[in-house]
Amino acid sequence: MRKLIGGVFQSLDGVMQAPGGPTEDWTGGFALGGWSATYWDEAMGNAMGAMFGGPFDLLLGRKTYEIFAAHWPYVGPDDPIGPAFDKANKYVLTRGTEPLEWQNSHHVGSIDSVAGIKAGEGPDILIQGSSTLYPGLFEAGLVDRLFVMTFPVVLGSGKRLFGDGTPPFALKLVEHQTSTTGVAMATYEPAGEVPIGSFQMSEPSAREQARQERMKREG
Repeated sequence: MRKLIGGVFQSLDGVMQAPGGPTEDWTGGFALGGWSATYWDEAMGNAMGAMFGGPFDLLLGRKTYEIFAAHWPYVGPDDPIGPAFDKANKYVLTRGTEPLEWQNSHHVGSIDSVAGIKAGEGPDILIQGSSTLYPGLFEAGLVDRLFVMTFPVVLGSGKRLFGDGTPPFALKLVEHQTSTTGVAMATYEPAGEVPIGSFQMSEPSAREQARQERMKREG
């Protein structure tokens, strides 16, 4: 079975939107596009090179696909990423039926269809951008690994990795390093249900009992 691996650039407050440039995605009035560009260093470049160093396919949402299709085919043959993206199969999860004109692009109509592709033969499948895909993929248990670059900026609003509909789950950290610019690069794998513990006293105080009763009344 193929692995489904999410590659994420996010701010410290979890925003993924438009890391690459001011005109990348200004939906919702987002005005801080390009927030990742000045933080890149050699360690980050090496990490991305490792992610794209072998064969891979891509899973994209429609908006990210449109951003990529307008950029990567035009960067030239000497770019380390563009030719690899051209070659890869690009599975686009969308309800739309508009033609996908970038070579090796394929419509995917549902999360169930993604599961079928994942169960088939081929290289690992990488998710880039595509914040709207994650809640459904997490709910279906299809994400095998997350590589997350967390940048030392707070953006306040925008599209997020763990958006509405994301189920609760635990993760385990399998790799971690920090760039010279303060970007935390961490790789996680799913680790089942959220483990629940407690630092509370086994016998709550009278004040604590009263506080809990007040919470019940206030909802």
